[in-house]
Amino acid sequence: MKPKPFLPEVLSGNPHYVRDTSGGQVWHRCETRVLYADTDRSQVVYHGNYLRYFEFGRASLMRDAGYPYKEVEENGYVYPIIEIGLKYVSPLHYDDPIWVNTRPADLERVRLSFDYVITHRETGALICTGETRHCATNTAGVPVGIDDQTLHLWKTFPR
Repeated sequence: MKPKPFLPEVLSGNPHYVRDTSGGQVWHRCETRVLYADTDRSQVVYHGNYLRYFEFGRASLMRDAGYPYKEVEENGYVYPIIEIGLKYVSPLHYDDPIWVNTRPADLERVRLSFDYVITHRETGALICTGETRHCATNTAGVPVGIDDQTLHLWKTFPR
């Protein structure tokens, strides 16, 4: 089954945010390139490295929103991943330029999730889609309610 296209337009002149004109959702985006170390013997990006790109997208979103993950941890919260989903569409190769598009998704009392779309920066080709689900914990690993600043991010993220 052919995936729905991802057709981003810059939102309000801010290159860090785009609206997908095919679905209407707003995404934070950041750019990077595939490193040689990200590829495997078949010369394509090793499947596990897409999770690193997701982390890069999450961390960039939080930093650009004024609440870097380092600050989250300094405030006594940790958000370990408890579930991952990933759908591969096209392979990436060494030195490919990519956009990592990330958006806050579901929000519950102690859990939250992010959605991701990775595209080739030059061709616009859809590379993969995915999601990560996280549980809020304190530094001892005990589940707790989501911290106020993260709640604020979910409420104020552009729609």
